[in-house]
Amino acid sequence: MGKASRDKRDIYYRKAKEEGWRARSAFKLLQIDEEFNLFQGVKRVVDLCAAPGSWSQVLSRKLYLPAKLSPDKRDGDLPLIVAIDLQPMAPIDGVIQVQGDITNARTAEVVIRHFDGCKADLVVCDGAPDVTGLHDMDEFVQSQLILAGLTIVAHILGEGGKFIAKIFRGKDTSLLYCQLKLFFSVVTFAKPKSSRNSSIEAFAVCENYSPPEGFNPNDLHRLLEKVGTPSGEDDLDCNSGWLEGPNKVYIPFLACGDLSGFDSDRSYPLPTVADGTTYQSLDPVQPPIAPPYKRALEMKKASSHGIREVDNI
Repeated sequence: MGKASRDKRDIYYRKAKEEGWRARSAFKLLQIDEEFNLFQGVKRVVDLCAAPGSWSQVLSRKLYLPAKLSPDKRDGDLPLIVAIDLQPMAPIDGVIQVQGDITNARTAEVVIRHFDGCKADLVVCDGAPDVTGLHDMDEFVQSQLILAGLTIVAHILGEGGKFIAKIFRGKDTSLLYCQLKLFFSVVTFAKPKSSRNSSIEAFAVCENYSPPEGFNPNDLHRLLEKVGTPSGEDDLDCNSGWLEGPNKVYIPFLACGDLSGFDSDRSYPLPTVADGTTYQSLDPVQPPIAPPYKRALEMKKASSHGIREVDNI
C-alpha cells in the first residue's frame, strides 16, 4: 500500500506526519489525557518501551516545553522525563534516554538517580510484542509484558502515582485487572478513538498507586501468582476461568477522545491544496534508528537492486 493510499485509509497516520509526531500512537496518549487529566501536577515521568518516541514527544510537548517557555520558570524546576528502551531513538527536547531492560531493577536505579533520589509521578508504557494474530497467545504475552513493567513500576513509582499501559483484551482480562488492583485503587480500561475498533488493543489507566502494606518489590512475582490462582501459590493454573459468581469482576471500560472526531477505521479523502496542485504525501517524521527488522530491510533493498548477497559462514 502506497503512502497516499495509507493517508486516505488511516487519518491518524496522516495527521501524525502533518503535526510532527513520530507515530500515530501519539494521539492515543493525547486522548487518554483528555479523559483522565494525566499530566496534572506531574514533575517526574518515565516512558517505558519508548522507541521510536511518539509518547515521549507528547510528554515533552505537554510537560517540558510549557515549563521551559514559562516566563516565571526557575532553574531546577523543569519536569524530568526519562525514556527507556532496549533500542536507541533520536533525541527529543527535555527527554533523558536510558537504554535498558524494564525488567531489571538496575534500570530502576538509573532512573531514580536521574530523579535525584525521588520517585516518578507517572509511568507510561505503549510497548507490545510482535503479534502473531492468535489472540489468546497475544493477550497472554502482552499481559506478561505489563507484569514485567510492574517490576520497574514497583521500584520507581511514588505512592499516589499513575501507570498507563497497553493491554490486549481477551478471556483473561479480568485476571490482569485483579492483579493491577492490588497496587492501584482505581483501574480503568480505556479505548482511545485513535485505536482501531478492529484491534483488541486498549489501555489500562491505573491511578493512585498504593501497594499492599509491607510490600517488597522483590516479592512481586509471588504476590501476582497468589492472585492468579484459586487456591493460593501451590496451584499455578494462572487464568481467570476460576472466577465465578460473586468473584467475577466487572471492569470499568471507557471510550476516550471526541466521539464525533476522526474515526480510525474510516477512509478520508486527501485534503485539497489551495493552489490546485496534487496533495503530496509526507515522509514519516522519524524512522527508527536501529529497528529489529533492519537486517530484513537491507536484504530487501539488496534484492530489489539485483544484488545477490552471500553471507560469510
